[in-house]
Amino acid sequence: MSEKLPLNLSNQLVLPVINAPMFLVSSPDMVIESCKNGIVGTFPLLNARTTELLENWMIRISEELTQAQQTDPSAKIAPWGVNVIVHRTNKRFEDDMELIKKYEPPIVITSLGNPSDVTKIVHAYGGLVFSDVISLDHARKAAKTGIDGLILVCSGAGGHGGTLNPFAFLKAVKEFWEGITVLAGAISTGEEILAAKILGADLVYMGTRFIATEESSASEAYRQMLIESTLEDLIYTDAISGIKGNYLLPSLQKAGIDIEQLNKKEVDLSFSESKAKAWKDIWSAGQGVGNIKKVSTVKEIVEELTKEYKQALTSKEDFSMNK
Repeated sequence: MSEKLPLNLSNQLVLPVINAPMFLVSSPDMVIESCKNGIVGTFPLLNARTTELLENWMIRISEELTQAQQTDPSAKIAPWGVNVIVHRTNKRFEDDMELIKKYEPPIVITSLGNPSDVTKIVHAYGGLVFSDVISLDHARKAAKTGIDGLILVCSGAGGHGGTLNPFAFLKAVKEFWEGITVLAGAISTGEEILAAKILGADLVYMGTRFIATEESSASEAYRQMLIESTLEDLIYTDAISGIKGNYLLPSLQKAGIDIEQLNKKEVDLSFSESKAKAWKDIWSAGQGVGNIKKVSTVKEIVEELTKEYKQALTSKEDFSMNK
């Protein structure tokens, strides 16, 4: 693992992977199974529809992971994390921060806003704060707020993906950033995890690869669409949420959206009650979607990634010896 990672994090990981927080997809089951299998499990706080439900989730995750570690003290139980929207439009921000203070998730990921206030709270109990960024300007601003890690959301990422090439983005950020660096965007195999490490990333973000799992909250239709989709089934647009992102084209078509009109910004994108079901069924995915061939468990995917990672590492070492 990276020398930049705190020992209490590095020693708990089987792979340098964060199972990314995904809206309406990441569940407590997914978080728990990720951590039990040696990768960081996370979820967006807003996936819990109420503060009461969120507290129940945090209690369950904390208790089950503590019990797993006590049952097998030698097991690598990875830390868990949450994703908080810092933007003023998040009406639940203050209540959610109170729960973060109370249950102390080891990792807190901030999105869409200045993470300074969050950092003070999380650092007070010894946690780590990561912020996701899609541009150099955003990265420079976040780097000055006292956070521990930058998540570089590059081109090809699912959901609100950026446009920058990971090679160029990572190199540019490292000119001014010495903290933990997490690379995100179309990473879905063990070979790609190793490639990110070679580039200089400390951890990688993987989301799409874990949507079609038994533990996710994704519907059966969503999982099946992922299995059937390829790179050519994605559309990159800001028409859905106002922020550029990658979405599954078949899901938009299924929801009755005219793609030609969408590109012309002539579609009514209001979130009225009558359209609630349709919007719930508009699904995102990253450019690694073609690597999803079946519904698996989180455990099975981590085992597959670990095997691929070790094989790629052996190939790299063999290549170095034969140079």
